[in-house]
Amino acid sequence: REAGCTAGDVDLVAFYEKPFIKFERILETYLAFAPRGIRSFMQAMPLWLREKLWLPDLIRENLGTEAPLVFPEHHETHAASAFFPSPIEEAAFLTLDGVGEWTTASYGTGAGNQIEILAELRFPHSLGLLYSAFTYYTGFKVNSGEYKVMGLAPYGEPRYADVIRKHLIDIRDDGSFMMNMDYFNYGAGLTMTNDKFDELFGGPPRIPETELTKKEMDIARSIQDVTEEVMLKMARHVRAQTGMKNCCFAGGVVLNCVGNGKICREKIFDHIWIQPAAGDAGGSAGAALFAWHQVLGNERRVTPGRDAMRGSFLGPEFGDEEIGRFLKEGNVPHERIDNEEILLDRVADCLIQEKVVGWFQGRMEFGPRALGSRSILGDARSPRMQAILNSKIKFRESFRPFAPSVLDECRSEWFELDVESPYMLLTAGVIPGRRIRVKDGEKEIRGLNLIHIPRSQVPAVTHVDYSARVQTVDRETNPVYHSLIRKFHQKTGCPILINTSFNVRGEPMVCTPRDAYACFMRTRMDYLVLGRFFLSKDTQPEFIGPSGRRDKVILD
Repeated sequence: REAGCTAGDVDLVAFYEKPFIKFERILETYLAFAPRGIRSFMQAMPLWLREKLWLPDLIRENLGTEAPLVFPEHHETHAASAFFPSPIEEAAFLTLDGVGEWTTASYGTGAGNQIEILAELRFPHSLGLLYSAFTYYTGFKVNSGEYKVMGLAPYGEPRYADVIRKHLIDIRDDGSFMMNMDYFNYGAGLTMTNDKFDELFGGPPRIPETELTKKEMDIARSIQDVTEEVMLKMARHVRAQTGMKNCCFAGGVVLNCVGNGKICREKIFDHIWIQPAAGDAGGSAGAALFAWHQVLGNERRVTPGRDAMRGSFLGPEFGDEEIGRFLKEGNVPHERIDNEEILLDRVADCLIQEKVVGWFQGRMEFGPRALGSRSILGDARSPRMQAILNSKIKFRESFRPFAPSVLDECRSEWFELDVESPYMLLTAGVIPGRRIRVKDGEKEIRGLNLIHIPRSQVPAVTHVDYSARVQTVDRETNPVYHSLIRKFHQKTGCPILINTSFNVRGEPMVCTPRDAYACFMRTRMDYLVLGRFFLSKDTQPEFIGPSGRRDKVILD
């Protein structure tokens, strides 16, 4: 739709892994664990025999094309997604995830239109799966709740870090490692961990949605510390082995923005660039780029300082005519404000009044982060805003922090960050001059009660360790969003807004105007901006969506 082409215009199709090699790994793993993995085997095989082994036919049938197919290896697509769109002519790359076919981590080099993998780690030894095992044990959903473990870690102490190093993972100086599979069940079972793991950590996994205790907080902090240790050692090894002064990163593990922030602060590389859709979603871009450059031999053009992801605004766009038609057909009360300055002035005033605004502009973000196109916005200065957004808008756990969007030109006035962070993939500390000192009576507070202590002049986006997952916003990449924050800055002296994804817990980000309106009406959001259209909750009729009013959320 965006490119104005059809399946008939497609010359080549690339898929992000080699399904037959992955099937080989699954069969070999089940045989190695037999007969213990029979239940998991019986669940997995029908899907493989019915669908996954026939991917070439399924792709052609569903796309409606007879174009040739290319199947790069999974970590080749991660590497391609990291290097090819980066603003760097020549660089090392490091990929870290759960598992592709056999590979769980790799590094190599990229130059011009070619990448080369130099070394790899292989299944079952996986930093991503180790982190997911602890995600499972702390009661969160695997392949979904890993960022919750990262967010929970600052509440705890690393009491179990040495236990992890002694019993679960042998970390070498180069960042490579071996895992003790006696404690894990993911090789061929239906769970991530086993009874021996439970015994090591003093009990069974936390039941999802039950109270979080100090144990879970300490475990989260411990696995986070171990993960950061591996990431730092790997990065140093890649620098030493390749001699490259710059590095590009991809794979689900590098969505761990705390680890990324430490690599950045350690100055291991002169410059790092991280694929914004670092997980498997980015494999689609990586596969296409691998085919375009490495298979077809097309030239790679690099613009120094400006990556090729276009701010990651690669999704669908809905113009004012389309939005207006939706509002008119649905008899949705609204106001059209064609003067951008007036619209931004109105929205800034709403935010200053501690109102929550749904913000829907331009092309949708590609990847897991809201970057100012499909966002829910709030006033970062408000001590109440984190609780309001978590409980009344997102319907999610109270401990989870929100990210700040800051004008790029003002970032060093608020955060300990000397590089751009346009994709919200680096954490940085709030500068000391913006912090609020913890009072003597508050120093004994522990656990989730820490969230109630304001830590800075922007308490709604400052975590309990004074860190923030920063998004820097520049005028060129997202001019409308930049102008809104600038307007807020002019009125308040603060160049920062809360930016969280436009969705509720367990659901994907909104894509269409209809999605946005439904989310707006099913939450306690105050205002919605759809392009040039301004909607107030107070003027809306009773909303009955596909399943009526929402009384519970999908667990994530």
